Amino acid sequence: MFNNKSILITGGTGSFGKKFIKNILKNYSPKRIIIFSRDELKQYEMQQEFSNKSLRFFIGDVRDRERLVQALKGVDFVIHAAALKQVPAAEYNPMECIKTNIYGAENVIHASLENNVEKVIALSTDKAANPINLYGATKLASDKLFVAANNIASGYKTSFSVVRYGNVVGSRGSVVPLFQKLIAEGVDSLPITDKRMTRFWITLDEGVEFVIKNFKRMQGGEIFIPKIPSVLITDLARSMSDLPIKIIGIRPGEKLHEIMCPLDDAHLTYEFEKHFVIKPSIFFYSRENDFSKNALGEAGTLVPEGFQYSSDNNQFLSIEKIREYDKFAEL
Repeated sequence: MFNNKSILITGGTGSFGKKFIKNILKNYSPKRIIIFSRDELKQYEMQQEFSNKSLRFFIGDVRDRERLVQALKGVDFVIHAAALKQVPAAEYNPMECIKTNIYGAENVIHASLENNVEKVIALSTDKAANPINLYGATKLASDKLFVAANNIASGYKTSFSVVRYGNVVGSRGSVVPLFQKLIAEGVDSLPITDKRMTRFWITLDEGVEFVIKNFKRMQGGEIFIPKIPSVLITDLARSMSDLPIKIIGIRPGEKLHEIMCPLDDAHLTYEFEKHFVIKPSIFFYSRENDFSKNALGEAGTLVPEGFQYSSDNNQFLSIEKIREYDKFAEL
């Protein structure tokens, strides 16, 4: 579906953007892939890594609506990956997080409608479900904006959906590269905020493939959630080193466990073979409202009352299996 099409990725110089581009260039023949981001150095470095003639680099910030409108001219598909993601930084700099994650989301929606983009997928996070930190709250607001945009899109061809998943192995700022760095530096212990902590676990390749598949599945308005395993953070540390663990306490805004399908959304949640879908709580007057089937013909069933998909009540990876996942971490 991406052959001879134009694709734009906001925040495209990040871990997801790089992996997505590698996948698309390997499996499709796009007309253009536009990397939209605000860091000129990262774009320069990315240009050295990729030499494909279909790549375009746009300096710009999702806070700048006019620049987005200009960048999206002639674009067919948008992946909105740009965000401020560090939980403690968001707690200390709340308005900066709000400007990028909420106002930026609204700007992407406006620019996509202005340019009659065909499909938009916004990347979300498990922290948007029952959020307790500002980052999660801004991503919940962003999710709501993208879902509701399908009503605003009446008269346009644009469809908006959301993909929500958990911690990405090896993404920048995540715990695996941190542990790798500390071990290489010769530390005498590994810092753990709380020994009870659990997290959903997914590789970058799995995340990219899930997003690509959902461009084919989407009707518009769904939140797609993959079925993925969990890890105990203590098991993660043990998978990487025999160093003792040092408990340092939970950081500002941090949860013990993450949730991807909240209990309060059980009446909206469909289970498919390899993923869940949370259908919109609002009614679309100009779109299909049956989300038990998708555009690929896959069928799902409503989850039972009281269902919740959380990282502490899930299939856990063994230490040996975690080591296999650790190999996907970017050094």
